Amino acid sequence: MAAANTHHLHSVSKVGIIGAGISGIAAAKQLSGHSPVVFEATDSIGGVWKHCSYNSTKLQTPRCDFEFSDYPWAERDNSSFPSHVEVLEYLHGYATHFDLLKYVNFESKVVELRYVGGIGHQTTTQFPRISNSGEYGNLLNGDPVWEVAVQMSSNPSTIQWYAFEFIVVCIGKYGDIPRMPNFPRNKGQEVFQGKVLHSMDYSKLDQQAARELLKGKKVAVIGYKKSAIDMAIECAEANQGPDGQACTMVIRTLHWTVPSYWIWGLPFFLFFSTRSSQFLHERPNQSLFRALFCLLSSPMRMAISKFIESYLEWKLPLVKYGLKPDHPFLEDYASCQMAILPENFFAEADKGKILFKKSPKWWFWSGGIECEDNTKLEADVVLLATGYEGKQKLQSILPEPFRSLMVDSSGTMPLYRGTIHPLIPNMAFVGFIESVSNLHTAELRCKWLGRLVDNEFKLPTVQKMLEQIGREMEVMKKTTRFYKRHCISTFSINHSDDICEEMGWKSWRKSNWLSEAFSPYNSRDYKEVDY
Repeated sequence: MAAANTHHLHSVSKVGIIGAGISGIAAAKQLSGHSPVVFEATDSIGGVWKHCSYNSTKLQTPRCDFEFSDYPWAERDNSSFPSHVEVLEYLHGYATHFDLLKYVNFESKVVELRYVGGIGHQTTTQFPRISNSGEYGNLLNGDPVWEVAVQMSSNPSTIQWYAFEFIVVCIGKYGDIPRMPNFPRNKGQEVFQGKVLHSMDYSKLDQQAARELLKGKKVAVIGYKKSAIDMAIECAEANQGPDGQACTMVIRTLHWTVPSYWIWGLPFFLFFSTRSSQFLHERPNQSLFRALFCLLSSPMRMAISKFIESYLEWKLPLVKYGLKPDHPFLEDYASCQMAILPENFFAEADKGKILFKKSPKWWFWSGGIECEDNTKLEADVVLLATGYEGKQKLQSILPEPFRSLMVDSSGTMPLYRGTIHPLIPNMAFVGFIESVSNLHTAELRCKWLGRLVDNEFKLPTVQKMLEQIGREMEVMKKTTRFYKRHCISTFSINHSDDICEEMGWKSWRKSNWLSEAFSPYNSRDYKEVDY
């Protein structure tokens, strides 16, 4: 939605934050010294945990690996996976404890951003906030750089404008704009006589409405990641008994799933989340010696992947149901696509309540789904777990030329430290890179951002930032074919070390490498101490 050309400013502030999910609340905490204004389109904090979760949705990491460094869970253990309700309660507790809700403007949807910076500054022509030498100046110097158009839910016809020196975008990659498949003519959902819902719409149903939608119905779920698996389980549970119908999962690309965070009796973190395990993997800026070591250790990396795969094939009936992926487990881990299975998933499959059909291409017919091999699946309801258009969501509010710069030639967002786009001045993005613990990733980058805004350190030149981004992308491309997900899981500790060094912090683990080589990474491993 485009706002009117003429407007008056509602207010002028130093820092604006768009979104009040986990990243937005983390940003508000670290930038609280500047009294940020947080815009949240809905009536609640929580982001996808509030608006894109189902009754069965649980956290994919143990609760001890998903907590803020200064706010532990009330009950902290290594084995339990909190429900989405518990995650929301934890986030509300954090926001209340640190008095962050006072910064949040609820039901305030950002519909447009305008760049107004650069007036009166010695700058380059194309990007006015960047000097001719390619260096950024102070991010906060008293002059508005961005104007933000906000639509209030209480009065949608009115647009209010705010001005900020610095903007933090925390709207994330998921939610808001569903990714809908494209079909040949006369093979789209218009020919289907049943009901079609994207997972985003399904998540808005309460428990009773979801059960009524699924009970006694032939359901096809498109996808095989976490959302698809959760919906298949809810479908199976709604169809217990002799009159219940089976749910068919139509799988375009197989991915590895795991039943728990234990592999042949060993904790999962030993394989990928310690300094010693990540030492085997490529990382940006590595020395010639390390590059040679990584080349020689390639068989070891593959052996670890095979070791995990052997456990999963033994533990789960992957071969029985034709669900063993063709690519190594490492590639799914390196792209943050490893899903934790609900305990009863294959039990429901064994009862015939969940069926599987692998088909890279599919389309609709009047009675259901037709697959690439011309198999026709009857369906009353089709649930699309086809993901979201996160980049489109960003591009819809950004002006040119910045809109065109959001995605580079590799198809990813070029973000320095996963946060700063070198060619978009006075703006940061939090929550757009992934790791095994997205909360840890977001919190540390918000701490980095807070110190950057406070001018405690300077960004490198634009050229150096772009070079660093390129090196990180090369590592991802070497590690997994799914690199466009922008996941740093195989070099996350190195990534965090680099961020801390840039802030002048010290990593206690790094200084005690030998004694802590096999300890799991934790956000408390970094201390605010000068080197």
